[in-house]
Amino acid sequence: MAFPAKYPQLNETALTEEARSVLIRVIRVAFPHPNFPDGPYERTADTILQAAAESTWFRVALTQGLLTLSHLAGGDFRELDEEAATKVLRRIESTEFFGFIRRTTVLNLYDAPDVWEALGYEGPSFDKGGYVNRGFDDLDWLPAARIDTYDGPERLVEIAEDVPLSRVRGAEPHAERDTSNQPGERAAALAEVRK
Repeated sequence: MAFPAKYPQLNETALTEEARSVLIRVIRVAFPHPNFPDGPYERTADTILQAAAESTWFRVALTQGLLTLSHLAGGDFRELDEEAATKVLRRIESTEFFGFIRRTTVLNLYDAPDVWEALGYEGPSFDKGGYVNRGFDDLDWLPAARIDTYDGPERLVEIAEDVPLSRVRGAEPHAERDTSNQPGERAAALAEVRK
């Protein structure tokens, strides 16, 4: 990967339409949703490009990342199949480039009504009075719950009946343990020790 101090010409790099299409492919591979239309991915790529246009650091990181992707893909990243593209992204997942894409995508890809519809999310309900009277327990997008009933003996059997309670320091063996948080005999004994 090239570094800006060594290659200052990266500071003037303009991100082209080709860079945008590679970025869309990266986002689609990193966040795969077969039922998503292209729009959410394109809007997210545009948001990333806008952030890069406003910051030299992000523009350089994005440019370097796209160059690295081309190198690791052995050509055009867009031509890789899903499995090969995922392997390439795994190799760069700890880079600033991928972190920038991941952060921006998580915050922007899922923040649109057309994405909510594709995911089955009904959207925020604050303006409609909340979820309590609007089907807060309507979970038709989840698989049906499996409910098993207990079919064992009526009386539960203690496996270890002879196990003594843990011993409180200074107490008699098998003494009742004070689990209260209220002042009492034990607190008074501790106060005596502290004097």
